[in-house]
Amino acid sequence: MRLLLNWLLSALAVWIVAKVVPGFHVDGLLAALIAAVAIGFVNMTLGLFLKIVTFPLTVLTLGLFWLVINAAMLKVAAAIVPGFHVDTWVAAFLGAIALSLVNMALRWMVPDTGERQGTRGN
Repeated sequence: MRLLLNWLLSALAVWIVAKVVPGFHVDGLLAALIAAVAIGFVNMTLGLFLKIVTFPLTVLTLGLFWLVINAAMLKVAAAIVPGFHVDTWVAAFLGAIALSLVNMALRWMVPDTGERQGTRGN
């Protein structure tokens, strides 16, 4: 159930960012749902690899290089998902920042379902 909620929140975040960031487009609810899966998959695979490989550069830039990697992951996801488009690198960069902030805000607004409460304090 928690996985489904996270997927829906991610899709909502993609849709909100598409409404706010110029050059970041999603053609509808289905495209937002598929884009959320694709962004998650690309970040789990290629993004993880790139973050490991570029870790020294990330340390030198105090973590700011991860925004560049996240922008690249958005461009990759947009290339494979029909109905999801990121026009420019600036749009991808701004979209990466906005997507992180919107995801954080949405997850903060949704209360914990208590699934992990039994493991606290043990």
